[in-house]
Amino acid sequence: MITPPRLDDLAAFSRVFDAALSAGDVACVQLRLKDVSDAEIVKAAEALIPIAHKHDVAMLINDRPDLTLKVGADGVHIGQQDTPYDEARALLGPDAIIGVTCHDSRHLAMEAGEQGADYVAFGAFYDTATKDAISRAEPEILSWWQRLFEVPCVAIGGITPDNAAPLVAAGADFLAVSSSVWSFPSDQGGPGQAVKAINDVIDTTPVSLLETNA
Repeated sequence: MITPPRLDDLAAFSRVFDAALSAGDVACVQLRLKDVSDAEIVKAAEALIPIAHKHDVAMLINDRPDLTLKVGADGVHIGQQDTPYDEARALLGPDAIIGVTCHDSRHLAMEAGEQGADYVAFGAFYDTATKDAISRAEPEILSWWQRLFEVPCVAIGGITPDNAAPLVAAGADFLAVSSSVWSFPSDQGGPGQAVKAINDVIDTTPVSLLETNA
């Protein structure tokens, strides 16, 4: 799960965050704030990490291994334009979770896996308002990865309870969701109900790996 890009009312979001994590299985949360100061990222992390840990959920910081170390987060998610994997690992040590964005590239994914990444992230699979996606991935890449490698793969980009099933079936180990959780209508149960809905899809969708050309 990925946080909204801005948290204008941290206290209010903390309550929503707690309720969402109470609603179903969440493996980890990526704190992904954009166009904010380092101080705001640190403040948000210090508020949210204890809530995540209360629910046995790992907290990752987006892009910034230095802030990950500073706030004591469980790890970092790095993109292709961020700190290189080996530098992030050297800074954070062997026990930190480090995931790598691989877009729609098999080469980048294999490279990240060989370096020791804890997961590789493919996407975007669908249109997303969260960020400007530079690539569009197809579900077949998840099946290809699942057949050949043990490192977990994450599907990201515009994922909702309504479109998640094909990605689960194709072999995604985890689904990265953001706006489909935080924007879920309050009159339909809000973020907690979205978490339940995503979990229902994961629990009820059989994995049936797609045929690939490579």
